[in-house]
Amino acid sequence: MDVAIDITVTCQTWQDDLPDAATLVEAAARAAVAMAPPSATGAIEVSIVLADDEMVHHLNRQYRDKDKPTNVLSFPNDDASATVGEPALLGDVVLAHGVVTRETAAQGKTLAAHLSHLVVHGVLHLLGQDHETDDEAQAMEATETAVLRQLGFDDPYAPRAGAPI
Repeated sequence: MDVAIDITVTCQTWQDDLPDAATLVEAAARAAVAMAPPSATGAIEVSIVLADDEMVHHLNRQYRDKDKPTNVLSFPNDDASATVGEPALLGDVVLAHGVVTRETAAQGKTLAAHLSHLVVHGVLHLLGQDHETDDEAQAMEATETAVLRQLGFDDPYAPRAGAPI
């Protein structure tokens, strides 16, 4: 399947802290799509935005009525039909730099591993996976863990030495 990954960096601190952020994001998104391919056939596009907390706070308040930033937001495209010759847009994934880096430190993870995990998580939401029930959460976490292992990262749900419980 032909997959286009459109990456926009609106917060330069992402690249300051992780110069290969765009490469990691693209690899994580492609691996998630490959592991849990969409039901649509043909070319697809995923948009990923590396943003700051302020932008994610605004989006979270506007679309989810939550007045705070969060680590990742996914906005599935409800109309995934494509113009002839153009890929179908699955949706957008937006990540907040400050929240993600604070979580990285608190959880004893590397920024590369946590960013990759959150991209996979967000893309899986675009592909229709969720974690509202225990069964859904277990299935989604298993897919995330498998994708991250394929990318060379540890299980994101395994306890970390030195990380708070």
